[in-house]
Amino acid sequence: MKQLDLTNTINKQLIKIVSAVITVTELNRQARNAIEKTLPSCWVAGEISNLTRASSGHWYFTLKDQQSSVKCAFFRNRNQFLDWMPTEGNKIEVRAQATLYEPRGDYQIIVDTMRHSGQGDFYAAFLRLKAKLESEGLFRPELKHVPPKYPKCVGIITSLQAAALQDALRTLENRWQQSPIVIYPTTVQGFEAAESISQALLTANHRKECDVLLLIRGGGSLEDLNAYNDEFLARAIRSSSIPVIAGIGHETDFSIADFSADIRAATPTAAAQHAVPDKIEVRASVDNATARMNSSTKRFIYQSMQHLDGVSRRILHPGNRLSQITDLVNQLITRMFKNADFRIQRLKHELAIKKMRIDIHRPNCVLKRSDLSNAQTALYSSMVANLGLRKARLQNALRSLQQLNPVNILSRGYGIIQTEESHVVSDARTVLPGDRVKITLKSGYLGATVNSVSD
Repeated sequence: MKQLDLTNTINKQLIKIVSAVITVTELNRQARNAIEKTLPSCWVAGEISNLTRASSGHWYFTLKDQQSSVKCAFFRNRNQFLDWMPTEGNKIEVRAQATLYEPRGDYQIIVDTMRHSGQGDFYAAFLRLKAKLESEGLFRPELKHVPPKYPKCVGIITSLQAAALQDALRTLENRWQQSPIVIYPTTVQGFEAAESISQALLTANHRKECDVLLLIRGGGSLEDLNAYNDEFLARAIRSSSIPVIAGIGHETDFSIADFSADIRAATPTAAAQHAVPDKIEVRASVDNATARMNSSTKRFIYQSMQHLDGVSRRILHPGNRLSQITDLVNQLITRMFKNADFRIQRLKHELAIKKMRIDIHRPNCVLKRSDLSNAQTALYSSMVANLGLRKARLQNALRSLQQLNPVNILSRGYGIIQTEESHVVSDARTVLPGDRVKITLKSGYLGATVNSVSD
């Protein structure tokens, strides 16, 4: 019916054209108006070819099927809202307005929005399954596992022919060569893909070879990725005891497997980056830790040496102590002799004064001399006796000092027992059986081991 209306409209315009001469511009304008009025905006399905993205941001391509093709324009103010990037050969559906480009007289359609072919059904099923699993709590963050920072083995679930596999292997090789890789081959597209992927996941969990699993696939249309929107696969991912990192499609592609996985990566390459550390960053971290450890060790050694020097300065060697005692005894002896000489000289001086007074006042020199001689003799005897007594006391003091002299004590068979830390042992309870001790004798030292201790 619309084609009949379009034909009638064009016929009317032709009648006007026949009746009057018009310009090409007017012809194209009337043709554009006729097309736009007759054909309202509608959905058109086809395959993309000759896709061009202009620097202005506009997209131009041809939409074709097996028999026909039509030129399309998708302007920047509309394509900027598209959350995926179309490529050559994509089967799509566009909502567009048929029109005519007046300057060249080209028939084309102006695209308002675009979706994958069949996206309506696939997307509705995707939303229903997502809502169901989300209501069951399958996507809760607390259920997700944390992959190990340094995995011992990495597993990859994908097709052996997938370009994503090569990208992941290259990334793992460049970042971390220490982890071996196990590939669980599977189909990633088609009716049997979901079951094949689920079986590979169950096999990996049964064999327990890996610490982390990469579930990866390259980009594609919504129907190409539909295998990853399977409920059984989502539950298998969630029940996996091995952490699963999903890298499915491009950054704008989302699947149920992405929500079920422990980590969702934007691309297969990003999934490989999540799985293993960067050897350059690890090496830098190790170098920094080594530098900090060396600095800390040097600081500890320096502080210990300072402490040892301080302790060494506070410890007094026994030989130095004996030398100090000997010097003190010699000083006392010297002071003692000086004191005795001083007292003798004072007494002599007093004696001379008294003699002088006697000489001055003596009435009978002979008698007084005799008395003086007797007194002198008595005084001398007294002084000799007093000096002898003091010498005897001095000898007794010397003998006492000699008896207290540690060297003389050592000569009688005694010894000084010290621990390995140079502490003098005066109580048997301060050492234990098996301790090493040093015994200082009058001549030389002995090293000994304590066999037993008793009070």
